[in-house]
Amino acid sequence: MTRVLIVVAPYYRHIADELLAGAIETLSAAGATHEIVEVPGAFEIPAAIRFAGRARYDGYVALGCVIRGETTHYDYVCEESARGLQNLALEGYAIGYGILTVENEKQALVRAARDKKNKGGEAARACLAMIALKRRYEAT
Repeated sequence: MTRVLIVVAPYYRHIADELLAGAIETLSAAGATHEIVEVPGAFEIPAAIRFAGRARYDGYVALGCVIRGETTHYDYVCEESARGLQNLALEGYAIGYGILTVENEKQALVRAARDKKNKGGEAARACLAMIALKRRYEAT
């Protein structure tokens, strides 16, 4: 049985809920079980995954949304959350990246919607693909 931890930042709750629904739908269709943990924002997602550790879950889905504002805060959050997740991936964590980095809410809603871009589902599929790849190389 494949066990996945979904780490979601509900800073924009309506967007996060749609991302989460897409991820859960995809994981359920694949027969994977999941748990969900919420963190304050996208910046905290890598730490939450690291706290959970590799032993308990086969993979992780990172979900959130960062919308550009008037300051450089957007750049820091986007860059550091992506860097943190990439560092974890290089340590052997199977991660599906579903943090939207957009200019406005309209863009986020299109990307999050299950009947449009379904980035939550996409992140879950990426996670499952990385789990499969990791298992392939661990078996050899």
